[in-house]
Amino acid sequence: MSVSHDVELRPVTARVFREALARHATGVVVVTAATPSGPVGFTVTSFTSVSQEPPLISFCLGRGSSSWPRFGRARHFAANLLAAGQEDVAARFARRGADRFGAPTRWIEGPAGLPLLHGSTTHLVCRRHAAIPVGDHILVVGLVVETALGPGDAPLLYHRGRFGQLAEG
Repeated sequence: MSVSHDVELRPVTARVFREALARHATGVVVVTAATPSGPVGFTVTSFTSVSQEPPLISFCLGRGSSSWPRFGRARHFAANLLAAGQEDVAARFARRGADRFGAPTRWIEGPAGLPLLHGSTTHLVCRRHAAIPVGDHILVVGLVVETALGPGDAPLLYHRGRFGQLAEG
């Protein structure tokens, strides 16, 4: 295989892999669920659609996540697609030990008691379809059973370790 001279291929280490993927912009989603011990939620940037028929989405959650033991038992969850300007929400739900559902987080109880975050561009209510161990993560697939479209605001993006938004123009 011929490689252009301006491309430097390097062995894949954890640091190089992380650096490479940081160059890919992603949307930011907070996944929430209701559990007997209260709501649980966390930030993901690995969110993607899987299938239109049936409507399936997926995301990955680290096996060592403090949220997995509680979330892993939930049959339903909500994917809250964050809007530009919700960096504080994304950061709060990504931080270990934070009171994620306390003030200033604004949310309402949706179907099946699911926490729906105020200001999200979209809420997708899902029934867990599959949870598959893959490497050091768990791939979660959800069947979308209901959706609520927000005001159509621009999405919150994550790129090179920082939050951002689409440039107008």
